[in-house]
Amino acid sequence: MMYLRALVYYILLVVIVVPYWVLVMCVALLPRIPRWKIIAGWPRLAAWLAIYVLGIRYEVRGRENIPADPVVILSKHSSAWETLAFSGIFPPHVYVMKRELAWLPFLGWGLALFSPIFINRADRKNALRRTIEIGKERLAQGFCIMVYPEGTRIAVGKRVKYKLGGAHIAVRTGARVLPVAHNAGLLWPRNSFLKHPGKVTVVIGEPIASAGRTAEDLMREVENWIESQVEVLVSSAERTHAA
Repeated sequence: MMYLRALVYYILLVVIVVPYWVLVMCVALLPRIPRWKIIAGWPRLAAWLAIYVLGIRYEVRGRENIPADPVVILSKHSSAWETLAFSGIFPPHVYVMKRELAWLPFLGWGLALFSPIFINRADRKNALRRTIEIGKERLAQGFCIMVYPEGTRIAVGKRVKYKLGGAHIAVRTGARVLPVAHNAGLLWPRNSFLKHPGKVTVVIGEPIASAGRTAEDLMREVENWIESQVEVLVSSAERTHAA
């Protein structure tokens, strides 16, 4: 049954993506924020389908912690689920992406209209400088900046050292950071076709000021908070499943 649900889900996404791409091209000349809201309709729709096709529901704790001013969002990254659902949870936000994605036909064009921060990862020094420069522009334009400090999706139960890029953006721009933890990897594992029905819990922490902090100190606090929250969420989910 899970295989059939996953197959139906992906078929629906393929069917929907073509007409939605046409819509995206039609709004290409709109201002950035209105354009983002229209384009973000596709991941929101994908997250909605996940509820009714895959049985993956979600709850958000700490939604009141999302401030009105743009922030740097630092989130756990264990699944593809969060890249879809976050468009319906957080205000307009942009991602830092490798520039090669912009070269992909159709997909790259759509991503470029999402106002991301494209960087050349092979040139690490200039990549950081460009990330900070464009990040400052995006914050001024009203966007939050979404960063997955682990750098890639990490399987549940494993831990890697957080990269400092997101903290550097916050420290250099004066923006606050918003830590986010979740347990999506339990239901939508990385690199897995099969998805498990259940409830994802997203926990949003209180904003953390970056003024007077070093990137290392700031990221250490964020990492400790996120990982401690994830440990609680995963343990709670496992106890519920065992019962």
